Amino acid sequence: MQHTPQAIDLLIEARWIATVDTGEVLKNHAVAVDRDKIVAVLPAGEARSRFSAAEHRQLDNHLLIPGLINLHTHAAMTLMRGIADDLPLMEWLQQHIWPTEAAHVSAQFVLDGTRLACAEMLRGGITCFNDMYFFPDAAAQAATEFGMRAVLGVTTLEFPTNYAADANDYLNKGLAVRERWLTNPLISFSLAPHAPYTVSDASFERIAMLAAQLGLPIHCHLHETRQEISDALQQDGRRPVARLRDLGLLGPGLIGVHAVHLDDADRRLLAEANCSIAHCPTSNLKLASGLADVAAMQQRGINVGLGTDGAASNNRLDLFQEMRLAALLAKGSSGNAAIVPASEALRMATLNGAIALGMGHRLGSITPGKQADLCAVDLGTLHASPCFDPVSHLVYVAGREDVSDVWIAGKCCVHHKNLRYDSLPQLEATITLWQNALQFRGQS
Repeated sequence: MQHTPQAIDLLIEARWIATVDTGEVLKNHAVAVDRDKIVAVLPAGEARSRFSAAEHRQLDNHLLIPGLINLHTHAAMTLMRGIADDLPLMEWLQQHIWPTEAAHVSAQFVLDGTRLACAEMLRGGITCFNDMYFFPDAAAQAATEFGMRAVLGVTTLEFPTNYAADANDYLNKGLAVRERWLTNPLISFSLAPHAPYTVSDASFERIAMLAAQLGLPIHCHLHETRQEISDALQQDGRRPVARLRDLGLLGPGLIGVHAVHLDDADRRLLAEANCSIAHCPTSNLKLASGLADVAAMQQRGINVGLGTDGAASNNRLDLFQEMRLAALLAKGSSGNAAIVPASEALRMATLNGAIALGMGHRLGSITPGKQADLCAVDLGTLHASPCFDPVSHLVYVAGREDVSDVWIAGKCCVHHKNLRYDSLPQLEATITLWQNALQFRGQS
């Protein structure tokens, strides 16, 4: 009896496939995709006989990886890229970033800034970003235009901005936006208290209650600078991690961002509560915040993902750069060259980020049943030759310019290095207008 091939939407054959979940690198295999999901991962020859695909892609010199997950960013801040470089964090924030935001941030600013961020991230293989900023409705619209997956923060502060008046206003507005986007499969939300030094105990307690009720992750800057910790100790005798523990925020849903200055007691509390960390090595270096001890976190069993932070403090939204730096800094600071091997750096940029967001069952690895968020990296270039280990090359040799194709939920968003977004010329013109507006303010 003759076998009838199964009709599917897409079959991608690649020279190498890094599944990430098993740590395997499969050679000359294929990924079968139907609608938004991976239906099979199998040898290429077997795939051709088993499936009849509406589209068949052959990637003869490529490594296929899961889409990269940017575990911490402020996407709209791309419009402030480079306006206040080479400054320490609090001077950068208080004298430059916050005044610029007060003068310019609006729904339109966030829409255009997030559009620019999405264009940059997609070209670099990022398929999902965990955002913390104002006007999340505008950010959701921008991500949807590009077909990107986004986790948008219900950002919370005690002081007023152009977006909201106080902590309750931030929460109420953000939760209302979440309601409007509940049916969109690519858009989800987190609760995003900015930091322990900008959020009160009462607000943290409400956030902990909402997170439990709604099943949302909590996304919060934590232990970024020494000053943050010394100020906290002076204020009430507790380090910020201990304060969050006392307020009921530590748990599997907490994503602590930066975590540069942890002692072993902090790490023990985070590990016991199954918290995750968003490690942002470039931003930490550029703002001279310090070096996060990733080796010590991993020793405790803490889940560590990778984030870029915003383009105003990086100045790129480039997870290839973060993978490489994370691996090199861990080795250099620990004195152990075996710490954070290339395979672990890739896992940090994919599956670990998915786990942190509570999406490990849906994203982060090339596994049948998961969403078809995929990134193809061309290793057939001279600068990547010869290639003995494709995952090592991914982290130590390749860059985001080597990303050729990107799919999100089975839909092609980058094809042969070209964004499938029709309004790029209009976006470029809009960004020029924003640059002129921000420059004018800086000169006044």
